[in-house]
Amino acid sequence: VQLQASGGGLVQAGGALSLHCAVSGRIVNIDYMGWFRQAPGKQRELVAKIDSGGPTNYAEFVKGRFIISRDNAKNTVYLQMNSLKPEDTAVYYCANQQYASTTYGSWGQGTLVTVSS
Repeated sequence: VQLQASGGGLVQAGGALSLHCAVSGRIVNIDYMGWFRQAPGKQRELVAKIDSGGPTNYAEFVKGRFIISRDNAKNTVYLQMNSLKPEDTAVYYCANQQYASTTYGSWGQGTLVTVSS
């Protein structure tokens, strides 16, 4: 399974970015997908996840600002990030948790998001 994340970049505080994660090597329509992030000097943390049927879950620090979605026909997961803050600056990773698994076993390479104040 290969995950290719894209869409990161530099944006001013209050701006928006849309991240994409294209998956190849496996049809992920029944899997769980997640977006994580890791800021410099910090541990990787879960940002949002989406179940196979569409239910979503968000970290408190992005609720109301970020939206995770998926297009199973395109085998792609998205993260729409609005009202960005400097503290959102991090490398963002998408990850796949296969349906029968309890862990995220496949990870993308990460895409850097930098929010300037």
